[in-house]
Amino acid sequence: MEREVYINRIANFLPGNPIGNDEMEEYLGYIDGKKSRSKAIILRNNKITSRYYSHDKQGKNTHTNTELTAEAIKALCTDGFKLDDIELLTSGTTSPDQLLPGHAIMVHGLLKSRPIEAISFSGSCCSAMNALNYAYMSVYMGRTNNAVTTGSEKLGVWMRSGYFEEEANKLKELENNPILAFEKDFLRWMLSDGAAATLISNKPNKDGISLKIEWIEICSFANEAETCMYVGAEKDPEGNLHGWSEFTQKQWLEKSIFAMKQDARLLDQYIAQLGTKKYVELFKKHNVDPQSIDWFLPHISSEYFRSKVDDEMKKYGVQLPQEKWFVNLSRVGNIGSASIFIALGELMNSGKLEKGQKIALTIPESARFSYANMVLTVV
Repeated sequence: MEREVYINRIANFLPGNPIGNDEMEEYLGYIDGKKSRSKAIILRNNKITSRYYSHDKQGKNTHTNTELTAEAIKALCTDGFKLDDIELLTSGTTSPDQLLPGHAIMVHGLLKSRPIEAISFSGSCCSAMNALNYAYMSVYMGRTNNAVTTGSEKLGVWMRSGYFEEEANKLKELENNPILAFEKDFLRWMLSDGAAATLISNKPNKDGISLKIEWIEICSFANEAETCMYVGAEKDPEGNLHGWSEFTQKQWLEKSIFAMKQDARLLDQYIAQLGTKKYVELFKKHNVDPQSIDWFLPHISSEYFRSKVDDEMKKYGVQLPQEKWFVNLSRVGNIGSASIFIALGELMNSGKLEKGQKIALTIPESARFSYANMVLTVV
Protein backbone atom coordinates (compact mmCIF):
# COMPACT_ATOMS: atom_id res chain seq x y z
CA MET A 1 0.00 0.00 0.00
CA GLU A 2 1.53 3.28 -1.14
CA ARG A 3 0.63 6.48 0.67
CA GLU A 4 1.59 10.12 0.62
CA VAL A 5 4.01 11.13 3.34
CA TYR A 6 4.25 14.48 5.09
CA ILE A 7 6.64 16.31 7.41
CA ASN A 8 4.26 17.83 9.94
CA ARG A 9 6.61 19.29 12.53
CA ILE A 10 10.29 19.89 13.25
CA ALA A 11 11.77 20.79 16.64
CA ASN A 12 15.35 21.30 17.73
CA PHE A 13 17.43 21.61 20.85
CA LEU A 14 20.54 23.79 20.92
CA PRO A 15 22.41 23.57 24.24
CA GLY A 16 23.22 26.65 26.29
CA ASN A 17 23.92 30.04 24.79
CA PRO A 18 25.49 30.78 21.39
CA ILE A 19 29.29 31.00 21.65
CA GLY A 20 31.10 33.69 19.69
CA ASN A 21 34.41 33.34 17.86
CA ASP A 22 36.38 35.09 20.62
CA GLU A 23 35.21 32.54 23.21
CA MET A 24 35.85 29.37 21.25
CA GLU A 25 39.28 28.52 22.58
CA GLU A 26 38.05 28.99 26.14
CA TYR A 27 35.81 25.97 25.45
CA LEU A 28 38.13 24.02 23.14
CA GLY A 29 41.41 24.81 24.92
CA TYR A 30 44.86 25.71 23.62
CA ILE A 31 47.08 23.04 22.11
CA ASP A 32 50.58 23.25 23.62
CA GLY A 33 49.32 26.36 25.46
CA LYS A 34 49.28 28.43 22.25
CA LYS A 35 46.52 29.99 20.18
CA SER A 36 45.74 28.28 16.88
CA ARG A 37 47.54 29.76 13.88
CA SER A 38 44.85 28.60 11.44
CA LYS A 39 41.74 29.62 13.42
CA ALA A 40 41.43 33.13 11.97
CA ILE A 41 41.88 31.92 8.39
CA ILE A 42 39.30 29.15 8.75
CA LEU A 43 36.73 31.40 10.43
CA ARG A 44 37.22 34.06 7.78
CA ASN A 45 36.37 31.49 5.11
CA ASN A 46 33.50 29.69 6.83
CA LYS A 47 31.92 32.94 8.13
CA ILE A 48 30.52 31.21 11.21
CA THR A 49 30.00 33.79 13.97
CA SER A 50 28.38 31.65 16.66
CA ARG A 51 27.85 27.99 17.54
CA TYR A 52 26.73 25.77 20.45
CA TYR A 53 28.67 23.42 22.71
CA SER A 54 27.26 20.81 25.08
CA HIS A 55 30.24 21.10 27.44
CA ASP A 56 31.50 23.91 29.65
CA LYS A 57 34.87 25.65 29.68
CA GLN A 58 36.32 22.95 31.92
CA GLY A 59 35.28 20.26 29.41
CA LYS A 60 32.47 18.91 31.59
CA ASN A 61 29.41 17.72 29.68
CA THR A 62 26.19 19.68 30.05
CA HIS A 63 24.37 17.17 27.83
CA THR A 64 25.16 13.85 26.22
CA ASN A 65 24.22 13.24 22.57
CA THR A 66 21.42 11.01 23.86
CA GLU A 67 20.10 13.84 26.04
CA LEU A 68 20.32 16.39 23.20
CA THR A 69 18.27 14.08 21.00
CA ALA A 70 15.71 13.31 23.70
CA GLU A 71 15.19 17.03 24.35
CA ALA A 72 14.50 17.66 20.66
CA ILE A 73 11.95 14.83 20.60
CA LYS A 74 10.25 16.16 23.74
CA ALA A 75 9.95 19.57 22.07
CA LEU A 76 8.37 17.83 19.07
CA CYS A 77 5.83 15.89 21.13
CA THR A 78 3.31 18.55 22.11
CA ASP A 79 -0.17 19.66 21.08
CA GLY A 80 -1.88 16.34 20.55
CA PHE A 81 1.14 14.18 19.74
CA LYS A 82 2.73 12.44 22.70
CA LEU A 83 5.78 10.25 23.20
CA ASP A 84 3.64 7.11 23.32
CA ASP A 85 2.15 8.02 19.93
CA ILE A 86 5.51 7.44 18.21
CA GLU A 87 5.38 4.27 16.09
CA LEU A 88 8.95 4.30 14.75
CA LEU A 89 12.14 6.09 15.83
CA THR A 90 15.05 6.47 13.40
CA SER A 91 18.18 8.35 14.42
CA GLY A 92 21.27 9.48 12.56
CA THR A 93 24.47 10.81 14.11
CA THR A 94 28.22 11.00 13.59
CA SER A 95 28.97 11.19 17.29
CA PRO A 96 27.07 8.65 19.43
CA ASP A 97 27.96 8.51 23.11
CA GLN A 98 29.12 4.91 22.79
CA LEU A 99 29.98 2.34 20.13
CA LEU A 100 27.29 -0.01 21.41
CA PRO A 101 24.28 0.03 21.96
CA GLY A 102 23.03 2.03 18.97
CA HIS A 103 22.11 5.68 19.42
CA ALA A 104 18.36 5.29 18.73
CA ILE A 105 18.12 2.55 21.34
CA MET A 106 19.75 4.77 23.96
CA VAL A 107 17.40 7.64 23.10
CA HIS A 108 14.39 5.35 23.38
CA GLY A 109 15.67 4.14 26.74
CA LEU A 110 15.96 7.69 28.02
CA LEU A 111 12.49 8.67 26.77
CA LYS A 112 10.91 5.57 28.34
CA SER A 113 8.06 5.59 25.83
CA ARG A 114 6.23 2.39 24.87
CA PRO A 115 8.07 -0.42 23.01
CA ILE A 116 8.74 0.59 19.38
CA GLU A 117 11.08 -0.11 16.48
CA ALA A 118 14.22 2.03 16.95
CA ILE A 119 16.87 2.09 14.21
CA SER A 120 20.30 3.80 14.30
CA PHE A 121 22.14 5.15 11.27
CA SER A 122 25.84 6.00 11.34
CA GLY A 123 27.98 8.07 9.01
CA SER A 124 28.27 11.84 8.99
CA CYS A 125 26.07 14.53 7.44
CA CYS A 126 23.84 12.12 5.48
CA SER A 127 23.14 9.85 8.45
CA ALA A 128 19.96 11.70 9.45
CA MET A 129 18.76 11.69 5.84
CA ASN A 130 19.36 7.93 5.74
CA ALA A 131 17.22 7.72 8.87
CA LEU A 132 14.53 9.91 7.29
CA ASN A 133 14.54 7.76 4.15
CA TYR A 134 13.87 4.62 6.22
CA ALA A 135 11.05 6.38 8.07
CA TYR A 136 9.61 7.71 4.81
CA MET A 137 9.55 4.22 3.29
CA SER A 138 7.88 2.79 6.40
CA VAL A 139 5.03 5.30 6.27
CA TYR A 140 4.86 5.20 2.46
CA MET A 141 4.41 1.42 2.46
CA GLY A 142 1.86 1.48 5.28
CA ARG A 143 4.01 -0.31 7.87
CA THR A 144 3.52 2.63 10.23
CA ASN A 145 1.30 5.71 10.30
CA ASN A 146 3.99 7.98 11.70
CA ALA A 147 7.67 8.12 12.54
CA VAL A 148 10.08 10.43 14.31
CA THR A 149 13.49 10.94 12.75
CA THR A 150 16.38 12.67 14.51
CA GLY A 151 19.73 14.12 13.58
CA SER A 152 22.11 15.05 16.39
CA GLU A 153 25.74 15.79 17.09
CA LYS A 154 28.01 16.19 20.08
CA LEU A 155 31.23 17.09 18.30
CA GLY A 156 32.50 20.06 20.29
CA VAL A 157 34.04 17.96 23.04
CA TRP A 158 35.90 15.90 20.40
CA MET A 159 37.68 19.13 19.45
CA ARG A 160 39.04 19.83 22.95
CA SER A 161 42.78 20.35 23.15
CA GLY A 162 43.23 17.51 25.65
CA TYR A 163 42.64 15.00 22.88
CA PHE A 164 45.66 16.35 20.99
CA GLU A 165 48.11 16.97 23.84
CA GLU A 166 49.92 13.65 23.56
CA GLU A 167 50.48 14.23 19.84
CA ALA A 168 51.67 17.79 20.54
CA ASN A 169 54.14 16.47 23.13
CA LYS A 170 55.42 13.92 20.63
CA LEU A 171 55.88 16.65 18.03
CA LYS A 172 57.72 18.76 20.59
CA GLU A 173 60.36 16.04 20.81
CA LEU A 174 61.01 16.58 17.10
CA GLU A 175 60.77 20.36 16.79
CA ASN A 176 60.66 23.46 18.95
CA ASN A 177 57.31 24.74 17.71
CA PRO A 178 54.87 21.83 17.22
CA ILE A 179 51.84 22.67 15.09
CA LEU A 180 48.76 20.47 14.90
CA ALA A 181 48.31 19.17 11.37
CA PHE A 182 45.87 21.31 9.38
CA GLU A 183 43.64 18.29 8.65
CA LYS A 184 42.94 18.06 12.39
CA ASP A 185 42.83 21.78 13.22
CA PHE A 186 40.54 22.54 10.26
CA LEU A 187 37.40 21.06 11.81
CA ARG A 188 37.90 22.53 15.29
CA TRP A 189 36.58 25.91 14.13
CA MET A 190 33.57 24.68 12.16
CA LEU A 191 31.63 22.16 14.23
CA SER A 192 28.74 22.71 16.62
CA ASP A 193 26.45 20.68 18.89
CA GLY A 194 22.69 20.21 18.81
CA ALA A 195 19.79 18.00 17.77
CA ALA A 196 16.65 18.14 15.67
CA ALA A 197 13.60 15.88 15.53
CA THR A 198 11.19 15.53 12.60
CA LEU A 199 7.66 14.15 12.75
CA ILE A 200 6.43 12.49 9.56
CA SER A 201 2.94 11.14 9.02
CA ASN A 202 0.59 9.67 6.44
CA LYS A 203 -1.74 12.64 6.98
CA PRO A 204 -0.99 16.39 6.74
CA ASN A 205 -1.65 18.80 9.58
CA LYS A 206 -5.28 19.83 9.95
CA ASP A 207 -4.18 23.37 10.71
CA GLY A 208 -1.17 25.18 9.33
CA ILE A 209 1.23 23.80 6.74
CA SER A 210 2.83 20.43 6.11
CA LEU A 211 5.64 19.47 3.76
CA LYS A 212 4.78 16.66 1.36
CA ILE A 213 7.80 14.49 0.54
CA GLU A 214 7.93 14.17 -3.24
CA TRP A 215 11.09 12.06 -3.30
CA ILE A 216 14.32 11.29 -1.47
CA GLU A 217 17.44 10.00 -3.23
CA ILE A 218 20.79 9.11 -1.67
CA CYS A 219 23.95 8.24 -3.61
CA SER A 220 27.55 7.34 -2.76
CA PHE A 221 30.55 8.25 -4.92
CA ALA A 222 32.98 6.17 -2.86
CA ASN A 223 33.80 4.29 -6.06
CA GLU A 224 35.27 7.50 -7.49
CA ALA A 225 36.95 9.25 -4.55
CA GLU A 226 39.08 8.27 -1.58
CA THR A 227 38.20 8.95 2.04
CA CYS A 228 38.11 12.64 2.95
CA MET A 229 36.89 12.80 6.59
CA TYR A 230 37.44 10.08 9.14
CA VAL A 231 37.67 9.18 12.83
CA GLY A 232 39.37 6.21 14.46
CA ALA A 233 41.73 5.68 11.56
CA GLU A 234 44.86 6.95 9.80
CA LYS A 235 45.32 7.44 6.07
CA ASP A 236 48.53 6.37 4.34
CA PRO A 237 50.22 8.24 1.43
CA GLU A 238 48.38 6.04 -1.09
CA GLY A 239 45.02 7.11 0.33
CA ASN A 240 44.24 3.81 2.07
CA LEU A 241 42.53 3.96 5.44
CA HIS A 242 43.91 1.98 8.39
CA GLY A 243 41.50 1.47 11.27
CA TRP A 244 42.26 1.93 14.96
CA SER A 245 42.73 -1.81 15.55
CA GLU A 246 45.91 -1.72 13.42
CA PHE A 247 47.59 0.59 15.94
CA THR A 248 48.79 0.13 19.50
CA GLN A 249 47.16 1.93 22.40
CA LYS A 250 50.25 4.14 22.62
CA GLN A 251 49.86 5.09 18.96
CA TRP A 252 46.20 5.95 19.51
CA LEU A 253 47.40 8.89 21.59
CA GLU A 254 50.58 9.78 19.73
CA LYS A 255 48.77 9.96 16.40
CA SER A 256 45.42 11.26 17.74
CA ILE A 257 43.82 8.29 16.01
CA PHE A 258 40.40 9.05 17.46
CA ALA A 259 40.44 12.71 16.43
CA MET A 260 38.23 13.77 13.54
CA LYS A 261 40.33 14.61 10.48
CA GLN A 262 39.50 16.07 7.11
CA ASP A 263 41.54 16.32 3.91
CA ALA A 264 40.72 19.88 2.84
CA ARG A 265 42.35 19.31 -0.56
CA LEU A 266 39.93 16.50 -1.43
CA LEU A 267 37.03 18.46 0.01
CA ASP A 268 37.72 21.37 -2.33
CA GLN A 269 38.24 19.05 -5.30
CA TYR A 270 35.07 16.97 -5.06
CA ILE A 271 32.36 18.21 -2.72
CA ALA A 272 30.62 20.76 -4.95
CA GLN A 273 31.42 19.09 -8.25
CA LEU A 274 30.05 15.61 -7.52
CA GLY A 275 27.09 16.91 -5.56
CA THR A 276 25.91 19.36 -8.20
CA LYS A 277 26.29 16.79 -10.96
CA LYS A 278 24.04 14.39 -9.05
CA TYR A 279 21.59 17.12 -8.10
CA VAL A 280 21.10 18.09 -11.76
CA GLU A 281 20.73 14.42 -12.82
CA LEU A 282 17.97 13.91 -10.26
CA PHE A 283 16.07 16.98 -11.42
CA LYS A 284 16.04 15.53 -14.92
CA LYS A 285 15.05 12.07 -13.65
CA HIS A 286 12.08 13.46 -11.70
CA ASN A 287 11.14 16.06 -14.33
CA VAL A 288 11.71 18.96 -11.96
CA ASP A 289 12.11 22.37 -13.58
CA PRO A 290 14.73 24.24 -11.51
CA GLN A 291 12.73 27.42 -12.00
CA SER A 292 9.83 25.78 -10.11
CA ILE A 293 11.94 25.64 -6.94
CA ASP A 294 10.95 28.38 -4.50
CA TRP A 295 13.45 27.55 -1.73
CA PHE A 296 16.87 25.91 -1.94
CA LEU A 297 18.40 24.50 1.26
CA PRO A 298 21.98 23.32 0.75
CA HIS A 299 23.85 21.95 3.73
CA ILE A 300 27.22 23.66 3.47
CA SER A 301 29.97 23.23 6.03
CA SER A 302 31.47 26.62 5.18
CA GLU A 303 30.28 29.74 3.38
CA TYR A 304 33.39 29.21 1.25
CA PHE A 305 31.41 26.58 -0.67
CA ARG A 306 28.39 28.78 -1.45
CA SER A 307 30.00 30.28 -4.54
CA LYS A 308 31.48 26.90 -5.48
CA VAL A 309 28.03 25.29 -5.55
CA ASP A 310 26.55 28.30 -7.35
CA ASP A 311 29.26 28.21 -10.02
CA GLU A 312 28.83 24.46 -10.56
CA MET A 313 25.06 24.82 -10.97
CA LYS A 314 25.55 27.53 -13.57
CA LYS A 315 27.79 25.18 -15.58
CA TYR A 316 24.73 22.94 -15.98
CA GLY A 317 22.43 25.83 -16.78
CA VAL A 318 20.76 25.68 -13.36
CA GLN A 319 20.61 29.11 -11.81
CA LEU A 320 18.89 29.56 -8.48
CA PRO A 321 19.16 33.18 -7.32
CA GLN A 322 20.58 33.72 -3.85
CA GLU A 323 17.27 35.04 -2.55
CA LYS A 324 15.94 31.47 -2.91
CA TRP A 325 18.76 30.04 -0.78
CA PHE A 326 18.10 29.45 2.93
CA VAL A 327 21.27 28.91 4.97
CA ASN A 328 21.65 29.45 8.74
CA LEU A 329 25.28 28.25 9.06
CA SER A 330 26.71 31.54 10.33
CA ARG A 331 24.34 31.60 13.34
CA VAL A 332 24.35 27.96 14.47
CA GLY A 333 27.55 26.49 13.03
CA ASN A 334 27.91 23.15 11.28
CA ILE A 335 25.89 20.60 13.29
CA GLY A 336 26.57 17.76 10.86
CA SER A 337 23.62 15.41 10.50
CA ALA A 338 21.28 17.79 12.38
CA SER A 339 22.02 20.82 10.21
CA ILE A 340 19.51 20.23 7.42
CA PHE A 341 16.63 19.52 9.80
CA ILE A 342 17.42 22.60 11.89
CA ALA A 343 17.50 24.79 8.78
CA LEU A 344 14.28 23.26 7.40
CA GLY A 345 12.55 23.67 10.76
CA GLU A 346 13.59 27.31 10.91
CA LEU A 347 12.18 27.90 7.42
CA MET A 348 9.00 25.95 8.21
CA ASN A 349 8.36 28.12 11.28
CA SER A 350 9.38 31.40 9.64
CA GLY A 351 6.01 32.30 8.16
CA LYS A 352 7.64 32.61 4.74
CA LEU A 353 6.23 29.42 3.24
CA GLU A 354 3.10 29.40 1.11
CA LYS A 355 1.07 26.42 -0.02
CA GLY A 356 2.15 25.12 -3.39
CA GLN A 357 5.78 26.20 -3.00
CA LYS A 358 8.53 23.69 -3.67
CA ILE A 359 11.65 23.20 -1.54
CA ALA A 360 14.80 21.44 -2.72
CA LEU A 361 17.34 20.17 -0.19
CA THR A 362 20.81 18.87 -0.93
CA ILE A 363 23.06 17.35 1.72
CA PRO A 364 26.68 16.44 0.96
CA GLU A 365 28.68 14.09 3.17
CA SER A 366 32.40 14.51 2.73
CA ALA A 367 33.42 11.36 4.66
CA ARG A 368 33.66 9.54 1.34
CA PHE A 369 31.40 11.72 -0.78
CA SER A 370 27.78 10.66 -0.36
CA TYR A 371 24.89 12.94 -1.22
CA ALA A 372 21.24 13.09 -0.17
CA ASN A 373 18.64 15.07 -2.11
CA MET A 374 14.98 15.70 -1.38
CA VAL A 375 12.14 17.75 -2.87
CA LEU A 376 9.15 18.86 -0.81
CA THR A 377 5.88 20.61 -1.60
CA VAL A 378 4.21 22.93 0.91
CA VAL A 379 0.63 21.80 1.48
